[in-house]
Amino acid sequence: MTINAKPINATNINNLTYDDFEPTVTDNPIVLVDFWASWCGPCRAFAPVFERSAAAHPDVVHAKVDTQAERDLAATLDIRSIPTVMAFRDGVLVYSQAGAMPAAALEDLISRVKALDMAQVRAKIAARKGSASA
Repeated sequence: MTINAKPINATNINNLTYDDFEPTVTDNPIVLVDFWASWCGPCRAFAPVFERSAAAHPDVVHAKVDTQAERDLAATLDIRSIPTVMAFRDGVLVYSQAGAMPAAALEDLISRVKALDMAQVRAKIAARKGSASA
């Protein structure tokens, strides 16, 4: 597992920047990213849920992006509302949702991401690209 970011606490949650975002999501099998800001109440409420998930799933990279400090990254990824959770599998964005998630929903998301057939996901992406260019 390759993590290019700096841990921000003892639960192995990494703080991603513009420079280390792409290498982190492409070099690790599963990456969950929480986009947040310190002034955001729902973000603060979701933080302990995300931390417990990181502790329970050491095989999944959990990372945070401070949208105040990383405005360019948030803009590049079209983050319009926080918190937003994104899930990447083998470098492919497979989930993006704004809003704080309950613990059970986050657990379900992790299970679904682990169970994905990535050959099927890539085939669907290729089919969409093919129909868009036709």
